[in-house]
Amino acid sequence: MIRKINEEEYPRLLEIWISAVENTHDFLKNEDFEFYKENVPTYFQYVNLVGYYTTDNILVGFAGVAEHNLEMLFIHNDYRGKGIGKELLNYTIENLEVSKVDVNEQNKQAVDFYLHLGFKVINRSEKDMEGKEYPILHLSR
Repeated sequence: MIRKINEEEYPRLLEIWISAVENTHDFLKNEDFEFYKENVPTYFQYVNLVGYYTTDNILVGFAGVAEHNLEMLFIHNDYRGKGIGKELLNYTIENLEVSKVDVNEQNKQAVDFYLHLGFKVINRSEKDMEGKEYPILHLSR
């Protein structure tokens, strides 16, 4: 089930983020991982957050949207590969009017995921939004 996330669930979002990033972002330097881990919770307040809950009401994935842009989509590593990311993405497209997403170019699995689901690369930035040396692909539907 997908529903809106409330502020009390932010600690669980960070757990999910850590699990996902540790298993998908092997290109991140350790100091940058620590930087983002500390700062990611501050981003939550600026996006419309929706979460995917199991039948046991366990939050296992989430998406954050702002201005038609998918700002974040993370699935706990224990639940990856089960279609949850696709469900969350489709939900954000249908209900939150997502038409754009930025993705780390080095995260090949994520790039392939978005391309497979109909997004196309429209631009590229040499650095991420924090000015760090991680190229970003800007995709659109």
